[in-house]
Amino acid sequence: MSYRIETTCVQGGYTPGNGEPRQVPIIQSTTFKYATSEDMGKLFDLEASGYFYTRLQNPTNDTVAKKICELEGGSAAMLTSSGQAANFYAVFNIANCGDHVVASSAIYGGTYNLFAVTMKKMGIEFTFVSPDCSEEELNAAFRENTKAVFGETIANPALTVLDIEKFAKAAHEHGVPLIIDNTFPTPVNCRPIEWGADIVTHSTTKYMDGHGAGVGGCIVDSGKFDWRKYADKYPGLCTPDDSYHGVTYVERFGLEGAFITKATAQLMRDLGSIQAPQNAFLLNLGLESLHVRMKRHCENGQAVAEFLNNHEKIAYVNYCGLEGDKYHDLAVKYLPNGSCGVVSFGVKGGRKAAETFMKHMKLGAIETHVADARTCCLHPASATHRQMSDEELEACGVYPDLVRYSCGLENAQDLIDDIAQALEYV
Repeated sequence: MSYRIETTCVQGGYTPGNGEPRQVPIIQSTTFKYATSEDMGKLFDLEASGYFYTRLQNPTNDTVAKKICELEGGSAAMLTSSGQAANFYAVFNIANCGDHVVASSAIYGGTYNLFAVTMKKMGIEFTFVSPDCSEEELNAAFRENTKAVFGETIANPALTVLDIEKFAKAAHEHGVPLIIDNTFPTPVNCRPIEWGADIVTHSTTKYMDGHGAGVGGCIVDSGKFDWRKYADKYPGLCTPDDSYHGVTYVERFGLEGAFITKATAQLMRDLGSIQAPQNAFLLNLGLESLHVRMKRHCENGQAVAEFLNNHEKIAYVNYCGLEGDKYHDLAVKYLPNGSCGVVSFGVKGGRKAAETFMKHMKLGAIETHVADARTCCLHPASATHRQMSDEELEACGVYPDLVRYSCGLENAQDLIDDIAQALEYV
């Protein structure tokens, strides 16, 4: 039976049997016991389901991943130690040394650095395109060795809204999957797979956890991209894996399970970026109230954005819920029930004015965190994006005067009053 998303938030992924724990159990064990070597051998050969070492898989993690998979409408999912690990695995699972990826330039600064610096050292080259590019400009970015397209539903912190269908169309015309980081809207407000995305990633540290309790990430595969159609382009999925008993993932696990199984059997085995079972348990607690919290986050974000939009000391406001916002029409299409609680804005007077504003906030704590029950704010140019040049900052929509303000679950008027008093010092 198919349930609505609110019910899935509460009960998805886990159905206890008679006399079993009502809450998802924490399997806090590194290893698992078997009666015979033959039993364990079947697990290593991927001929039987089960667990042998938590670095690869853990029952608690898989249960919570199953819930997120149901929320996104995917076919398979896996948890990772962080959102960064999720994005790295999602790309590295299909792109190797000598390959190329097209990515939106309006993405989180840490992800940009992962792609432009670290993965470049691994021999994977990225071409960054504006999320507002024309179809012609987007198509021009592809090469013969392009293996994927990457973007964020709502960019952090520029808050641009990606035209998912435009990027999906271009990706599929060139025979590659579209990977979407859906952290900010969560599946409560947007399900990218329904708009053509093939793989969805999350930093579960943000709204999904929602309480600043546990770092984590997730990858969801739609199971819809036909790797077999482009077998020459994706040999890792379509030819025998010599490092894992010659298994061919697409043949053994089908389109629905090949991508996640390969990411587990290869990448998680070798790199070990597993989410701790305790963190997965905390994540599930957050997921149970996600649908309730997102509504309040969006209400607070809208109220704060409207206040800032009419304040004389504010140069600009980025929030797609505002009717005059550049991305309002895309938000109406992809995010009809709200976007997120994050508002970015520029303080008149540039970097110095923004820093002065930040010093006088009381409710909004200065943190690198975002999308939390408690309001927090950040000056990205001097924090998360400080490694980027002015040109790179401009390309991703982050300017020296920009403040990222993440509305928590507090009273909206209290947040507005706090912003107002801080602006008096500017």
